[in-house]
Amino acid sequence: MTAPFDPRRTPARSDLAAAHLQGVIDAPHYAQGRPMRVVDEAIALRARPAGDCGLDTQVLHGETVVVYDRDEGWAWGQALADGYVGYMSADALVDAGAAPSHKVSVPRTFLYPADTMKMPVLGALPLGALVEARAVRGDFTQLASGLFVFSAHLADVGARQPDFVSVAEWFQGAPYLWGGKTWLGLDCSGLVQIALQAAGVPAPRDTDMQQAELGTALAAGAVLQRGDLVFWKGHVGVMRDAEHLLHASGHHMQVVSEPFAQARARIAAKAHGEVTAIRRLEI
Repeated sequence: MTAPFDPRRTPARSDLAAAHLQGVIDAPHYAQGRPMRVVDEAIALRARPAGDCGLDTQVLHGETVVVYDRDEGWAWGQALADGYVGYMSADALVDAGAAPSHKVSVPRTFLYPADTMKMPVLGALPLGALVEARAVRGDFTQLASGLFVFSAHLADVGARQPDFVSVAEWFQGAPYLWGGKTWLGLDCSGLVQIALQAAGVPAPRDTDMQQAELGTALAAGAVLQRGDLVFWKGHVGVMRDAEHLLHASGHHMQVVSEPFAQARARIAAKAHGEVTAIRRLEI
């Protein structure tokens, strides 16, 4: 018998499912997963193996994905960090090696061929990217790839930011991108997810998941405080204080801070309707 499942977080499709789902979900074939690691700055995860398919989310450099199928340049698998399932470029993945030792702790940092900022930049890494540090040379750290990153932009992989709202505030002015999770573009739930992860709080990817799984609901009329999450159908923002909302806004097409009352009235009239929940996290 096939149990109901959310395809966003269940590695199963009409022709194939993960081996651990055998007996739970009916499928013609089952596959053992192959752990692999992302080597690009960030890669797109899509619902279908097509470049013109919309972006569901992104998987960041150094994160692990469990791949169950590869075909014509596409890998189908599940991101371990948040369980999201989809198709991604197979060329952006390598076999998982040693566990990462550090993570990027700033919105974005550059990669250099040597331990100096005067060399040409060869790439960049986003907040939350995972790396394996090999050696320290002056102010720079050499990674397993051989490239160098400014050491002050790294933190131990287990380090936690003390205030997730401060992390979200780093992204003010970043452009809105549906499915995005980096300074180059991110959406409302992506902003909440990466900010919470930086503070050591696992968070699901989409707004409906976040509303169902994060924090506890506040009663109607409760006084809001910094860190409260405000949900609409298909949208989420975080309170900076009792009166100001920070969110990746499709209306503004960037991450903005604005009076909550103003945003609430506009969203009710033009976009997602009334607020569906306000939830408070205990961190």
